[in-house]
Amino acid sequence: MNLNQITIPSLNVERATEFYKVLGLKLIVDATPKYVRFECPDGDTTFSIHKVDELPKGDGITIYFEDEQLDDLVANLKKKGVVFNQLPEDKPWLWREAHLQDPDGNKIILYHAGKNRKNPPWRINLQE
Repeated sequence: MNLNQITIPSLNVERATEFYKVLGLKLIVDATPKYVRFECPDGDTTFSIHKVDELPKGDGITIYFEDEQLDDLVANLKKKGVVFNQLPEDKPWLWREAHLQDPDGNKIILYHAGKNRKNPPWRINLQE
């Protein structure tokens, strides 16, 4: 099994589209004002946004995008006016993370974990 795409809700797909283009995603389907889909710059996963009349309540969605040059990416995004809630910081779970929100309040974590993304020292050993 492989993850194809993640779809998030938005009150304003056009505004959200511009935000994610600034983050570096490549627009591949444009059915605005109701739907758009992007390719991520690395890997094979796609990311889409669909129009909703009301955003979900509660904690909502957290989106993780990994970049090997996290600090450079954050510096470049700050120059473009992107506002961060937390600048890159080393976490106890061995990831380096920066936190921000998209225009609809969806939480975004830009991070670099390297081998620790799937193979942290505490990974369980599953027997097949």
